[in-house]
Order: sequence, then C-alpha cells, then structure tokens
Amino acid sequence: MMDFNNLAYTASVWVLPVLFAVTFHEAAHGWTAWRLGDDTAYRLGRVTFNPLKHIDPFGTILMPAMLLFASSGRMMFGFAKPVPVNFGRLRRPRRDMILVAAAGPASNLLIALVSALLIHGLTYLSGDVYQWAGYNLANSVRINLLLAVFNMLPIPPLDGGRVAVGLLPASLSYRLARLERAGMLIILGGIFILPWVGAKLGVDLNVFWWLVGLPTEYLMEAVFFITGHI
Repeated sequence: MMDFNNLAYTASVWVLPVLFAVTFHEAAHGWTAWRLGDDTAYRLGRVTFNPLKHIDPFGTILMPAMLLFASSGRMMFGFAKPVPVNFGRLRRPRRDMILVAAAGPASNLLIALVSALLIHGLTYLSGDVYQWAGYNLANSVRINLLLAVFNMLPIPPLDGGRVAVGLLPASLSYRLARLERAGMLIILGGIFILPWVGAKLGVDLNVFWWLVGLPTEYLMEAVFFITGHI
C-alpha cells in the first residue's frame, strides 16, 4: 500500500495530464460543432479550455481516484461531462456528426504528439523539477492516447459509436444508436465487473486491456518513434 506522500506525488503527476486531456477533448467537440453550424455548446460556455466547465464529479474526480488507489498509483483515467450537440442543427448532420465525434480523439492524438516533443526540452531542467515534468509529459502521452483509443470504441455514447452510427447503413446505424442508453453500463461493466469476475474464476477477462490498453502501448511506441525518442 502506498503511503500518503507517495500517493500525493503520484496524483500530482497524473492530475494535470488528465485535466488537459479531457478539457481539450470536450472543447474540441464543442468547437467543431460550433464551426459546423450548431452553437449549443458555445452558448453554454463549453467551447473553452477552462476545466471547471467540463468536470464530471464521477468521471473526472471519483473514478480516477478509485483507479489510482486500486492500482497503487499505476493508473489514472477519467472522462468529462459530454458536450451537448444538436445534430439536427449541423449543416450536413450525418457527415458532420462524424467530424464532431472524431474531433475529441484527434485532439488527444495531437496533445500526445506535442507532449512527446516537449520531452526533448527536459534537458533544460534539472533535479526534482526535471523528474516531475518528465512524469507529467510521459503520463500526458499515455493518458491522451488511452483516451483517444478508448473513445474510438464503436459503442455509443463513445465517439467511436457516433462515428460508426454515421458510417453504417441506415438499418444498422439505427440499431447501434439504440444501444446508447445502455452503452455506459456496458463500458463500466467491461472496465470493472468483468475483470473482477475473471479474477474470481481464475480467467483473464480484462477486455479493457485487450481493446484499449494494448493498442495504446503500440501507439505510444509509434508516437515516441515519430518524435525521435526511439
């Protein structure tokens, strides 16, 4: 079990990456929708980089804290309040829904690349600041890629679900869209319940790692290769 000081330090190198990741993610949705004809998020003040406008009590605070504690500081992950989008107000609803949905994960990929590039600048720092900044930047790469991959799972209300709804033929699109009400329960069950059941049965049921964790590891290698670290 981690002591308080170690836990506080671990939290300090995860909180900023998580806040930046979820804030830019949601702001990107709102900005893209605004530029494509729907000003709902803009009028509600959600096209902003102020994290207080995007914080969800469970997804941004409680769930990351639970994961941080349960993993002894190895993992923190969260999500923000979804940005409201009136798809009927978009100029080309079917196409623009895809663009609005993809904007969030795209922003996370961009932040991951920028964070990886900024790691080169750590040579100008030293001591504790060097270590703290290094952990923040490395965690920023990881959490942004994790958020991008996770959100592109084809399950509504995740971004990947909305992209799939926009791309599939009408009959399949309608069926997938109907999953939205149960989508978050399916997701939380996959993250928390299945691994717990698997541990009791002695079977690896960590679908979150297979579908999100493993692809994220490969993406991290690619990002560090592109930015000259490998």
